[in-house]
Amino acid sequence: MGIIVEDREMVGAPDGGWGWIVLLGCFVITGFSYAFPKAISVYFKELMKEFNCGYSETAWISSIILAMLYGSGPISSIMVNRFGCRPVMLVGGLLASGGMIIASFATNIIHLYLTAGVITGLGLALNFQPSLIMLGSYFDKRRPLANGLAAAGSPVFLSALSPLGQLLLDHYGWRGGFLITAGLLLNCCTCGAIMRPLKCKERKATAYSQELKEMLPPEAGQENIVYENNNDKKPSKKKLLDFSVLADKGLIIYIIAKFIVVLGLFVPTILLVNYAKDQGVLDQDAAFLLSIIGFIDIFARPTCGIVAGLKWIRPKMSYFFSLALLFNGLTDVCSATNTDYKGLVIFCVFFGLSYGMVGALQFEVLMGIVGKSGFSSALGLVLLIEAVAVLIGPPSAGYLVDKYKNYELIFYMAGGELIAAGIFLALASFFIIGRKKHKDTQQKHHGDVAINPKKINSGES
Repeated sequence: MGIIVEDREMVGAPDGGWGWIVLLGCFVITGFSYAFPKAISVYFKELMKEFNCGYSETAWISSIILAMLYGSGPISSIMVNRFGCRPVMLVGGLLASGGMIIASFATNIIHLYLTAGVITGLGLALNFQPSLIMLGSYFDKRRPLANGLAAAGSPVFLSALSPLGQLLLDHYGWRGGFLITAGLLLNCCTCGAIMRPLKCKERKATAYSQELKEMLPPEAGQENIVYENNNDKKPSKKKLLDFSVLADKGLIIYIIAKFIVVLGLFVPTILLVNYAKDQGVLDQDAAFLLSIIGFIDIFARPTCGIVAGLKWIRPKMSYFFSLALLFNGLTDVCSATNTDYKGLVIFCVFFGLSYGMVGALQFEVLMGIVGKSGFSSALGLVLLIEAVAVLIGPPSAGYLVDKYKNYELIFYMAGGELIAAGIFLALASFFIIGRKKHKDTQQKHHGDVAINPKKINSGES
């Protein structure tokens, strides 16, 4: 008797339908994941007084959250490939909320590192990556627009969470604010519940072992079940984390560029509120600066997603991303000497625009490099590398402020890193990836000529 195969084939991306609900869930998850580590900075001044620590120590809270968001990428990839997106996101929502509940009872800064940092950060990580995977499953042709709209969750939530945090701090103190924030984070569970997997087409057939090799690999959370003579009940599973994606030169270039980017990308937003307060700006006005960044970012990300979807832009996505990095870096450098509130508002406008471009393009570029099949593993590995950078960036900036009492240095540092990353990505894309594609095209052309020499002799074009 032959080998009986039960193959589950995922349907194509619908580019709409329930995908819009999935997009809404991804919008909320992205908002919490990226905005919360920055919005929590409104509590830093109070925490510094409570635990008698400096900028560097408090900046570690945001850094640890972001490091967990990035560093837990491989864990999230393995869990998604094993259990599927929805269960992982439900567990992540409970962890994110539970971490903030425990943090509200902290008695020293180390407790905050472990609770608000590690536990809440891990919970956000278990929501963030699966939501992106589901979004990529539901959208193909409209994927740049979908990514742009989902990425807009970050500025929307930043605009809301920053002034809300200041309001909660004024009325309930930082402990009460943490408890209420924990309740808000339970919405991550709701978002996980709506992540309905795409339906599968099931088919059974009798085949030989050679045909098994021709079958497509299953999607995240799905399996190809193979039975030998109806007796073998053990299913064959896909790799939980595929390291073969690192063989792609484009991915290696992307990882190096993103490592440099993350060193400086989050520094201005994490320290901006404290900087404004030190310049004599009122607490509410200082918190409102993050809302300005968020408001501009709201329009920047979807607009950038629409532009990225244009036929003449999409094939050159890496260069468009490089332009966004240069824009963001130059904004930091040119605004280093701003000390009055008007100058800070102008900085926030341009930073929101450039930051929105970076946020809208970063995952679209990665999807374009590795495709759907390798996105889960590639994203996990990329986030792991970036976790190291995010642990270095904000605390090192806080150290510079504590030591030299000069905020200009952090703007020059962050801007220089973004500019370096943009130049590196553009040059590497042109000289390594671009030339390789050109060479492959020429080889293919010569190969066709060699295979069909009669066309030359007969004068056919």
